[in-house]
Amino acid sequence: MTVAVRDVVEFAPPSIGNAEIDEAVAVLRSGWLTTGPRVERFERLFAEYVGARCAVAVNSCTAALHLSLLAAGVGPGDEVITTPLTFCATANVIVHAGATPVFADVDSTTMNLTPEAAAAAVTPRTRAIIPVHFAGRPVDTLGFRELARRASLTLVEDAAHAVETVSRGMKIGSGTADLACFSFYATKNLTTGEGGMVTTNRQAWADQIRVASLHGMSRTAWARYSLSGQSLYDVVQPGFKYNMTDLQAALGIHQLASLEERLCRRNAIWRRYDEGLADLPVDLPAPVASGDRHGRHLYTILVDEATCGRTRDALRQALADRGVVTSVHFPALHLHSYYANRFGYQRGMYPVAEAIADRTLSLPLSASLQDHGVDRVIDAVRESLG
Repeated sequence: MTVAVRDVVEFAPPSIGNAEIDEAVAVLRSGWLTTGPRVERFERLFAEYVGARCAVAVNSCTAALHLSLLAAGVGPGDEVITTPLTFCATANVIVHAGATPVFADVDSTTMNLTPEAAAAAVTPRTRAIIPVHFAGRPVDTLGFRELARRASLTLVEDAAHAVETVSRGMKIGSGTADLACFSFYATKNLTTGEGGMVTTNRQAWADQIRVASLHGMSRTAWARYSLSGQSLYDVVQPGFKYNMTDLQAALGIHQLASLEERLCRRNAIWRRYDEGLADLPVDLPAPVASGDRHGRHLYTILVDEATCGRTRDALRQALADRGVVTSVHFPALHLHSYYANRFGYQRGMYPVAEAIADRTLSLPLSASLQDHGVDRVIDAVRESLG
């Protein structure tokens, strides 16, 4: 079946308004494109939104995670515990820091790493834990904070899916962990095209991350080239090229301003999916615990061939034939060839994460998705399973 491009329901098209476009144009006309006043403004507004003391903008969540581990002193000989149900960046940064990733299995209902599973993986070499708020659902933040305190570990949240997420009444990034790392990738609820943010309540860590994000230089470009700046600088460490630009921040400032409005739309789509798919032989996302708020980044269903007569991949192809773009979040990370070959991970070591990874399918979800598009997705799933 051939589907016309105009009839395709895209997976996660960004919701970009005139405010973002006008701000980006203003940056282009200003003559200042790299890290500057708009990045500073975005950092300030983001810190206020999550309730953190410090926020440092970088060019990706990957950079945010890497710099967070380095700020926490993670290095060769250390171990960092995380989930196998995540994007490869979560573990890649552990390797970049010179440490060893150690996986622990997830909960079958929340799909999140649990404090109990992480605690069982702690060894004398463990230095940090990176729980991931999968799909926007918060982990047990209080449980992880207690584990980190008890074992003297640094807690770094991978909040790539969780800008709007709340755990037991606390915004993720407000102090729910030592450091929280956010993603503003093109498909995220808040997008700058590419980009990320670190929040922390430790000023010294924020200062270290800021310096490391731009070659280890003691002064930013704005501090060196603006009228009030001083051009001389010192390189105090061998840093990285991880800085965010004003052109990216121009989008982020206005994406943040309309974030809650877009969340309302995503909630409406979520309810429509819940109602439209409720009687089908697939597992839908679990309800949200009291006191929590789900970030509504991914709407994932679980497809069991024994129950619905199709494999996940067969259903995904059937939906593609009907013009519906889906995705898989995520193939089990420990089974990717690099991690399996280098660290000896094998199928069967984390059975819950593997079972989810084999069956999970993410449906289109975006604040820009209209009701007729949502209905098309529901109809396509129903037809494909009929």
